[in-house]
Amino acid sequence: MHIRKAATADAEELSGLLNEIIRAGGTTALETPLSAEEFAEWFIDGEFALVCHVAEHDGLLVGFQSLSLYGDPPKGLADIATFARMNSSARGVGSALFPATRAAAEELGFEFINATIRADNVSGLTYYEKMGFQTYDRLVQVPLSDGTPVDRIKKRFAIDAKRRNSSGDNASS
Repeated sequence: MHIRKAATADAEELSGLLNEIIRAGGTTALETPLSAEEFAEWFIDGEFALVCHVAEHDGLLVGFQSLSLYGDPPKGLADIATFARMNSSARGVGSALFPATRAAAEELGFEFINATIRADNVSGLTYYEKMGFQTYDRLVQVPLSDGTPVDRIKKRFAIDAKRRNSSGDNASS
């Protein structure tokens, strides 16, 4: 699997990947499909987009992971989004993408990466736990567009947890 930074030219293929996930429902808080232009604005080169990496496997984009400042997060925190192509033979897409995203977050000077995951997205919760994210908050009964209430679990990853822990600072504060 090859990992690289996303380019605006990838937006058409990546929006198709994301829209398939949105249409399937049940895992992402996004509920409305995005055009290629909207995708690029949200994830690649818009005002709040920081970095977006893609995973390529056998000539196909099989996933992406982005960092953004959408929603005006607290200083030192960037939001992560991770999506992998449905029904792909490629395995471990998120795990392959995370080292590049983590390195970008560190290079950009962030202390934490935040992931907000639907409580009913078991695979998403499992993935972020596997990557080392820790639960720190829960948003209760956030309504979907049809009014269905779904909790959101907030998890964060300390960029430099080893150094903070060895210096006596509490990385979970």
